[in-house]
Amino acid sequence: MTELEAIGLGRRYRRGWALRDCDFRIPEGAVCGLVGPNGAGKSTLLALAAGLLRPDEGVVRVSGRPADDPDRRPWMAYVAQDKPVYGRFTVAEMLRLGRALNPGWDQETAEWIVEQGQLPSGARIGTPSGGQRTRVALALALGKRPSLLLLDEPMADLDPLARHQLMGTLMADAAERGTTIVISSHILAELDGTIDHLLLVDSGRIRLAGEVERILAAHSLVVGSDTDALAGHAVVESSRSGRQVTALIRPASVVEGEWEARTPDLEQLLLAYLRSPKAPALLADDVAQGVAA
Repeated sequence: MTELEAIGLGRRYRRGWALRDCDFRIPEGAVCGLVGPNGAGKSTLLALAAGLLRPDEGVVRVSGRPADDPDRRPWMAYVAQDKPVYGRFTVAEMLRLGRALNPGWDQETAEWIVEQGQLPSGARIGTPSGGQRTRVALALALGKRPSLLLLDEPMADLDPLARHQLMGTLMADAAERGTTIVISSHILAELDGTIDHLLLVDSGRIRLAGEVERILAAHSLVVGSDTDALAGHAVVESSRSGRQVTALIRPASVVEGEWEARTPDLEQLLLAYLRSPKAPALLADDVAQGVAA
């Protein structure tokens, strides 16, 4: 079943459209990476999914209901980039507040996330480092036991060990409870091997959407010299070194001639699309049909 869905989704600010004509579906239990350059519309998309903003066009639904439906709030958690928490509260007071406001509260999980960072329960939230405040925000989010967890650059201010620990915690939660996770990140290598679904947003539009394995399988990284053999294939990006050409393509059939071909990894794929803003989009239905959007 679909956990998060957008149809013709658009949001406009005074300066122009932050998102336009966005369509995607994220199934229940998926771990979806939300990727794109700064200003692409990722934070706006997450705020719309959390019901904190209303779309100017289209719809966004959570489990078939409008994202701003109050009945969905107990089952959704959202951690914004600025990790808004009450700075004058202690860690223990913040967790107590989470327990009081959420009927399905998991105190053990929340305390474990905080203890991993060796953060004293009596420390005030405004005192610790940004990384420790991130831990508190994630403890509140996971302690809520949501069915949908939306994370906007949650690991940006964490050291590598803390990122590894918390990513492991998120993956364990997704596996054990079937939590659907949408995580925005600039650390592309960290997403590889972690996410199973992908949304690539650029200039307010969805350019890649669907299951990671199927998107990767729809592309080939080819190396050769006969550029005529690439005619009829969708070329995302190409570069030349002497007589040798390296290209990321969406092959329409077998590439003829003496070309070496392999499936790209996730980081290679994403960087190629980010460097090639005019490359055609590829959405979930198109992956299933094997055709370009």
